[in-house]
Amino acid sequence: MCLAIPAKITKLEEGGLATVDIMGVTRSISVDLTPQAVEGDYVLVHAGFAIEVVDEQFANETIDLIKQFPDLADLG
Repeated sequence: MCLAIPAKITKLEEGGLATVDIMGVTRSISVDLTPQAVEGDYVLVHAGFAIEVVDEQFANETIDLIKQFPDLADLG
């Protein structure tokens, strides 16, 4: 099963990279697949790549669902 996690872009960097916040954890990801993404956007992240820009409501609803199943996101 593949799971994409919502993340908020906190900083765009050179080379198609961005720093994101994923449920309180900071990561560096590639935004090459989402060139329209800007700082403050929410994106779905899979395997270190932003694969889609989503709205904040969708991101928050998805995070709430993930929190209901902590084993999926290694939150347990």
